[in-house]
Amino acid sequence: MGFTIGGSRGISGIGQLRPGSWRRGRTNDCTAVAEYTGLWGWSVVPGARAADGVCSCGDPCCASPGAHPLDFALEVPSGATLDDATKAWSEVPGAALLLPAGRDFDVLDVAAPAGRRALLRLERMGLPLGPVSATPDGRCQFFVAPGAAADLPELLYRMGWDDADLDLRCLGPGAYITAPPSDHAGLGPARWLRPPSLDTAGAPPQARLLLGTLAYICHRSPVTR
Repeated sequence: MGFTIGGSRGISGIGQLRPGSWRRGRTNDCTAVAEYTGLWGWSVVPGARAADGVCSCGDPCCASPGAHPLDFALEVPSGATLDDATKAWSEVPGAALLLPAGRDFDVLDVAAPAGRRALLRLERMGLPLGPVSATPDGRCQFFVAPGAAADLPELLYRMGWDDADLDLRCLGPGAYITAPPSDHAGLGPARWLRPPSLDTAGAPPQARLLLGTLAYICHRSPVTR
């Protein structure tokens, strides 16, 4: 199976980019990578793609088709320029863009129906929010400050939710999420419900500010996992 990209000719400096610029017109993977690394300050990891359940990693028994890093590919680090991204992605044409959790952010992951309801409520309450993404397999992902994955059991205990059957987990070190607009597991593109901004990318909110609302709505929603 082959995956290819194009349109990288003539890319020069990160100064050409503006927030969200790659979403206008024809999507260019190299430009998207550079936006994540140069504007938002996040590292990007080349990931496998999937079609008809078959993963581009070549393993016929792959446990996560199209939803894991490529073992042989190098990470594009935070601060990489457009030229850096173009050079790196020329080695892995067509790779999905993955973001490593546990560094600049952790991710509170909930079922999409509960996540959308929680997002509306959090916005009405005026609570601080970071980026929020949605995946085609029905999940919402709230970016929060790093360290949340380790603190989650204690936070749920303090809030009285430790014994509840919640479809809520926190992704931290060692986990990766699909970065919009990349395809996730061959099911379609991930997308932003709240895109990153210069204010929120480097300083997502503490998980405790969102967790009470998320846990309450997850508790009242049918368990879908």
